[in-house]
Amino acid sequence: MRKNIEDQLAAAGLENLGAVEHLSHWPRLMQESPLMQDFTPAEADILGSVMIRVKAQPGQVLIGEDDSSDWMMLLLSGTVEVVKRKIGAEIDATEPGSTNRLAVLKDGASLGEMSMLDGEPRYASCIALSEVEAAVLARNGVARLISAQPAVGAKLLVKITQLLAQRLRNTSNQVIRLLKEQ
Repeated sequence: MRKNIEDQLAAAGLENLGAVEHLSHWPRLMQESPLMQDFTPAEADILGSVMIRVKAQPGQVLIGEDDSSDWMMLLLSGTVEVVKRKIGAEIDATEPGSTNRLAVLKDGASLGEMSMLDGEPRYASCIALSEVEAAVLARNGVARLISAQPAVGAKLLVKITQLLAQRLRNTSNQVIRLLKEQ
């Protein structure tokens, strides 16, 4: 039986700060976040109404590689490192060199969209490099949004699709570059 979102966040050690009120009031989020830049302030606040605000401390794992969960995060403040375990490294390996850094993400970035959509285990780990506040959106929140506010729900799904398409394009370009180097 799958835990509810609050239990999942608590199990991850994330401090639940309650509902996201006035998502549109976060500095620079509306202009700089690839996920949010096409939303009006009213639409952003509607989206925020189905999200939970959480806080994490430096070094804390926000998302663990291979974990099963059905939510994503929008970084409101702070910096997060995305790492992937090296092939052959133990699942609980913490020694230097056991992971590859894939990205460093800042305010406005979104993470965890793939698992939110498909329910598959997490591809990589996301670790707070500084104190982080994030808005968490669960799959059932998306369903509630689509039911109650179809235009906002559709806009959200289009934006997530665009983000995932851009990541796939970037990954494909990296694979091509690596193949050319061989």
